[in-house]
Amino acid sequence: MTDSDRDGDTNAPENDSERFDRLPETEAEREVPGRPTREAVLDFWADRFGVPPETFDDHTFWERGSGKIWAFCGDLPSPVEIEALGMTFLRTRQEHWKPTLEAVQRFGGHAEKNVIHLSRDESRRFLAGEDQEPAWDGDWGYLIVTHNLAGEREPLGVGLYVYDELRSQVPKGRRRNL
Repeated sequence: MTDSDRDGDTNAPENDSERFDRLPETEAEREVPGRPTREAVLDFWADRFGVPPETFDDHTFWERGSGKIWAFCGDLPSPVEIEALGMTFLRTRQEHWKPTLEAVQRFGGHAEKNVIHLSRDESRRFLAGEDQEPAWDGDWGYLIVTHNLAGEREPLGVGLYVYDELRSQVPKGRRRNL
């Protein structure tokens, strides 16, 4: 059953896993049921992480398949039938939206909230994929994990903080023992 069948409109456009479709600017412009909007993506980054919407002014957002959002620095006509476009950016078809490692490493330096800063040892454990119990008194959910590199705060990736535990979300193929 497709989203359009659930909504009772079998003629409504639907997600196509073979192409990229640009996100509509607002809900009023949405044609595919359930597709996120640019406005919602910008609101998510601003509300959850304090990243100013203008950070993404030069970027367009695209969906390929269901809930896999990509960011592209530039503009193209929509739809686009290619294998990849920009970077994977956000997963939206789950209970809580999840930023990707690539998005956090690229844009997480602009974050002002829900950022957990780890010590050297904690950072090593995080990058190795280990769960841990660092000091954190903020919100539960997805956090931007940072560490100082060359004297600057740098985003390492995404962590999921629940039940007083930080769970590394570094993909298995990207984990490193340092």
